[in-house]
Amino acid sequence: MKQEVIYGLHAVEKFIKQSPQSVYTISFLKGRLNNRQQALHNQAKSLGLNLELVTKLAFNKIDGNHQGVMAMVAKQADLTESDLKKLVEETTNPLFIFLDEVQDPHNLGAILRTADAVGVNAVIIPKHNSVGMNPTVRKVASGAADNVKLIVVSNLVRTMKDMQQAGMWMIGLAGETDQTIYDHDLTGSIGIVMGTEGSGLRRLTKEACDHLAAIPMVGVVESLNVSVATGVTVYEAFRQRKIKVTS
Repeated sequence: MKQEVIYGLHAVEKFIKQSPQSVYTISFLKGRLNNRQQALHNQAKSLGLNLELVTKLAFNKIDGNHQGVMAMVAKQADLTESDLKKLVEETTNPLFIFLDEVQDPHNLGAILRTADAVGVNAVIIPKHNSVGMNPTVRKVASGAADNVKLIVVSNLVRTMKDMQQAGMWMIGLAGETDQTIYDHDLTGSIGIVMGTEGSGLRRLTKEACDHLAAIPMVGVVESLNVSVATGVTVYEAFRQRKIKVTS
């Protein structure tokens, strides 16, 4: 089975809590462990996991704040269109996020973290021209990477149309509309469609949406970071859904 590296205290803590059977080795930076590192070391030891102390050289391949800990784990197979179809069949009024060629792993990680917080059922990304799951995404997601379904599809627009046939409404975020996210009913079966950094939604993706919605802004900036815009939008969906359930 293929392997991958995860790093950072929170990411490793969450992974061994959720999937200890998938851990090959946990490595700590050689030297005195701080309290949190020691607690993680003790937890891993109690689970019978393979532990090792390594020098700084072993961490040089990591581009990010590793916090003195990394783990080699079994790489999980990507979820695909068949998994998405099954999820739709099993879920009432699902809330999905479709990401149109988002490139930055920090953005994908932040989106997964927010998706976990509000109960998004899946995040869908295209197979090509898009960042996928990697150690940076896992680190930024702070454990959400193994709790939120990340589904990789061959053609995003085709998948959106398939979901529309299954009864899902596609709401694309774009600035060129007078309708805002607060003008739309986000309580049913909804797909929130977000564009790539900088250029936003591609033309075909935009045309595949049922509605376009904007986030109202009064400052001098023209747009928000894609992870921030996604957070604002899905929290509005979360608010509407909570009100509907409690009313």
